[in-house]
Amino acid sequence: MQTEFTRTLGIDVPLICGAMYPCSNPELVAAVSEAGGIGIIQPLSLTYVHGYDFRDGLRYIRSLTSKPVGVNLIIEKSSKKYLQRVHEWVDIALEEDIPFFVTALGNPRWVVDKARPAGVTVYHDVTNRRWAEKALQGGVDGFICVNNRAGGHAGSLSPQQLLDELAPLQKPLVCAGGIGTAEEFAKAIGMGYSGVQSGTRFIATRECNAHPDYKSAILHASEQDIVLSEKISGVPVAIIRTPYIERIGTRAGPIAKWMLKGRKTKHWMRAIYSLQSIWKLKHASMQGASYKDYFQAGKSVSGIQEIQSAAAIVSNYAAALETDSQKS
Repeated sequence: MQTEFTRTLGIDVPLICGAMYPCSNPELVAAVSEAGGIGIIQPLSLTYVHGYDFRDGLRYIRSLTSKPVGVNLIIEKSSKKYLQRVHEWVDIALEEDIPFFVTALGNPRWVVDKARPAGVTVYHDVTNRRWAEKALQGGVDGFICVNNRAGGHAGSLSPQQLLDELAPLQKPLVCAGGIGTAEEFAKAIGMGYSGVQSGTRFIATRECNAHPDYKSAILHASEQDIVLSEKISGVPVAIIRTPYIERIGTRAGPIAKWMLKGRKTKHWMRAIYSLQSIWKLKHASMQGASYKDYFQAGKSVSGIQEIQSAAAIVSNYAAALETDSQKS
């Protein structure tokens, strides 16, 4: 089961529990790491949703597992105040010996420059080769390859298309999107990916403290129920189609579209959307369908049939990978 990804981080199973706002509660992150994969901490989820001081939250997770965990860092320059907070999170994470960073939506150079002397591995979220090449110039160690089956900020390419585009860059690649079963996990590794990132599958777990309505929506959704909305952050976000979503639509209005096309105004519009969505996503996730808001999910919902423990998922995925390797 060892890949370049697992050897670098010292984990047993090449499986990431992706960072999810608002669903990355400390118990879920720790449970995946303890089971042999690696859980990723989402700072806004840890602090704003679950109420921890960032350092205290990291230490709480460390009290639940001594195995490696990671931190997700959204580094887009849409807000100076937010970016300042990201810099603080990086410094605290380094002080607390977090070994893995996943960056997104910006130039990762400054993160790499801080992380490398401490021996921290940095992967960057990418949706195509153009962004991967830019991140490569920033010195990243590998890529989280976000495909067109992912929840949250989805890409436009299939897992195979992304693999074909990025393999020539000769960096470890992690498949992100559409993995809801052990068989799909083993297939992705068999394709040539060094690891898999799963988010939606881990929302439907006992350790995730998302509202039962959210988990039920995942269990009952099909691939056809996953739609892309421009109204959450200004770029396509995969969510479950509900009566509320059908009523409000998924496309940005004319003013928003105009702002999203501008070099400077696109950052303002994304910030406006994000401020609105942070609250909506938190309440929908924590307080259920009465809020009729957004449930983020990917097309992996089609393979998710029951609520399981995080440990059972990691174990089942590992067993499928071992079986697959024995066959080959």
